[in-house]
Amino acid sequence: MAKELVARWWNGTWGRLTRRDVWLAREVRWQVVARAGDSEMGKVLRWEFDTEGEARQMVRRLVQADGGQWREQSGDAATQPPR
Repeated sequence: MAKELVARWWNGTWGRLTRRDVWLAREVRWQVVARAGDSEMGKVLRWEFDTEGEARQMVRRLVQADGGQWREQSGDAATQPPR
């Protein structure tokens, strides 16, 4: 089964140190991937969940903990999470 990108969020900040991204994806299990920083130097964290509800709860925690002007990305803006 190929990985399916379900949703993506971005905190709206371009700065290398302040940018935050969160992806919600599903392969066999639900995955949440969060990156702090840019694509070159950012720190990537990953979690796996059995249900979509558990995964979305983690996404909410990540977005609310950082504050800012988070926006859900869709279409071409919804890039795949880092590997």
